[in-house]
Amino acid sequence: MKQVIVTTTINPPTEAIEKFDAMLDWHLIVIGDLKTPEDYKLKRGTYYAPQEQEKFDKDLSDAIGWNCIQRRNIGLLLAYEMGADIVATVDDDNVPLDGWGENLLVGKDVQVNFYETDLPAFDPIGATNYSALWHRGYPLQLLAKRNYTRKSTRTIHVDIQADFWNGDPDIDAICRMEHAPECCFDPSLFPIASNKLAPFDSQNTFLKRSVLKDYFLTPFIGRMDDIWASYYAQAKNHKVIFAKASVYQNRNVHDLVKDMRNEYLGYEKNLQLVSDLVTEPESLKSYLPEQANRAWELYRRYFK
Repeated sequence: MKQVIVTTTINPPTEAIEKFDAMLDWHLIVIGDLKTPEDYKLKRGTYYAPQEQEKFDKDLSDAIGWNCIQRRNIGLLLAYEMGADIVATVDDDNVPLDGWGENLLVGKDVQVNFYETDLPAFDPIGATNYSALWHRGYPLQLLAKRNYTRKSTRTIHVDIQADFWNGDPDIDAICRMEHAPECCFDPSLFPIASNKLAPFDSQNTFLKRSVLKDYFLTPFIGRMDDIWASYYAQAKNHKVIFAKASVYQNRNVHDLVKDMRNEYLGYEKNLQLVSDLVTEPESLKSYLPEQANRAWELYRRYFK
């Protein structure tokens, strides 16, 4: 089985990158950007400089733009063309914990803590020992209505494994400004799944090869890029579970007010989006700017 890790960076190799690069059972792909140092090097993995990305697909490169995390889409395509069976998408500020990638559940039938809700979406963080927090991209209008009493055990065939993150978790700017948490998630509460769409991110997530055709980190929609990708993939019937934390997020410096501005599209649209996707997954296109749809179509060419 071929296993590939994909990340983007504008920095010299971080502690996280060095650890991922040293994993013998995985091949690391790092997608650089215009701000990445010209002498950037890896010991084992493959670094793709901007000019190499343009050589791979100039049209897609131009459509995505520069100095954005969505350039990771090129890495996903490169992993697909390498024949990867499982692709892990990670952020360069997520330091892998001991045993990262060893608890692989993708492609397996897994017994989970299964939560049923009548709400349009499910928030996985609320089912943990940090019930006051919520996942980035969860519709804010539903926060006060969350209820985790309908819990059972069920077996799920896993297409996507979204591992959690100790330290500074993936919550939105409003939640982070209010709580400023330092988390250590209870591993006994995982894995988790639900009967409704749930937001998952691209910072510590494992994807089965067959998911890639329906997973695109959309540019020009701010911090909803991976969130809307997650909702769409589930609407296309790829099953996700949330697994125990396998990284410590030593979060890069962020301007939380700027983050909040970049999340506003989701605050406004997420609730309607999750409702629309359930009946028509392709309705996502109507939420996207023209250039984002163009980039998405260029990406999709590789799976036709």
